[in-house]
Amino acid sequence: MLWILAEAVIYIETMTQFLPPNLLALFAPRDPLPYLPPVDKLPHERKSNPYSGISAFLAQFENPKDTPPPTRVETKDEKKERKRKERAEQVAYKLEQDLALWDPTNDTNIYGDPFKTLFVARINYDTSESKLRREFDVYGPVKRVNLVVNRVCGKPRGYAFVEFDHERDMHESRRAMLDNALKYNVHVHTSCVQTCRRKEDRRTKSAGRCRTWSDC
Repeated sequence: MLWILAEAVIYIETMTQFLPPNLLALFAPRDPLPYLPPVDKLPHERKSNPYSGISAFLAQFENPKDTPPPTRVETKDEKKERKRKERAEQVAYKLEQDLALWDPTNDTNIYGDPFKTLFVARINYDTSESKLRREFDVYGPVKRVNLVVNRVCGKPRGYAFVEFDHERDMHESRRAMLDNALKYNVHVHTSCVQTCRRKEDRRTKSAGRCRTWSDC
């Protein structure tokens, strides 16, 4: 292998003798780099201070008596819990203000006698007011049937309010519905306003109705 390289070098040197001057200038060696003295001393020529302990710097440390107490930072869970409590307090305050300003006697959306009204839930969406009236006319004259619907799309929401002419007819229909719960498969209850009158300490009612029928 070495003799092959030696022969190649000899061949190149022999062939370069026949090259023109402009090509021989390409193979000419460059000028050597000028020597410049180092700007700084070499690492082994430097003189550095020997290592020592920290006893000489103890006077620079802070006095433990003057150290302020550590500041406690609120964690992510604590911040989330604090915001949840603030929102709950705001909702409770707004509800209390609304209850204080609410006057059912001047509410145009409330009509009828709540003490003669029966609340019926879990109604089939295909049920109409006329069908409800026929079902409850058996127990007494029905004054009004209000089948609650969605205000946006007009579809029924599955519950209604049936107002009777007499309060005894309302109670009779309620007892009959409860006795035949499996047959009718509906939930019935008296008007929430009547229940709220008997339980004046219940402050969670709004607009004369409970949030759900089970609150009564």
